[in-house]
Amino acid sequence: MIAADRLLTFAAAAFALIVIPGPSVLFVVGRGMALGRRAALATVAGNAVGQYLQIVLVALGAGAIVERSVAVYTAFKLVGALYLVVLGLRAIRRRHSLAHVVDAALEPRSALRIMREGFVVGVSNPKSLVFFAAILPQFVDQSLGHTTVQMLLLGLIFIAIALVSDSAWGMAAGTARAWLSRSPRRLAAIGGASGAVMIGLGLGLVFTGRKD
Repeated sequence: MIAADRLLTFAAAAFALIVIPGPSVLFVVGRGMALGRRAALATVAGNAVGQYLQIVLVALGAGAIVERSVAVYTAFKLVGALYLVVLGLRAIRRRHSLAHVVDAALEPRSALRIMREGFVVGVSNPKSLVFFAAILPQFVDQSLGHTTVQMLLLGLIFIAIALVSDSAWGMAAGTARAWLSRSPRRLAAIGGASGAVMIGLGLGLVFTGRKD
């Protein structure tokens, strides 16, 4: 069993990273503002599954490849960036009909689609993958053995904190949307703004990252 002080130190480091709004938070906020609280929470869930898959890959050794390979890192980055831009363009194109699709967006099938989109954003985020590859191993106690299991446990702690924090952001955004949705013009503006945020995140991802 990992020592309690080691777990608390990792939790503090994870919390410090998670509470600062980044691409995942902004993506969740954009979904919450455009489609409501349910959609925001579905996005959070999908993103969490995607990020935990990254953690599994890191625990199995794939993270080291991404950390050391510029080509693999760039591929992950471009896939994530392109997906965000596509989602942003779609949101802008459909902004005027947003008021008519809100109910449909909350149906089970639509919720699954939203979770899938959140999953793609989470699993294709190269920054978090490199973070996991660089940080998780530092908190593993080699004397205990079972390194993979320890990293998976640390990853669960990270995901639990992220679920709480991102859900809070999503609920706040969805609540604000309830007021904004009283006016179709406001709702269209929010749809366009959320699309612009996603496009901005995608473009920002292209032009930031490793310099090697």
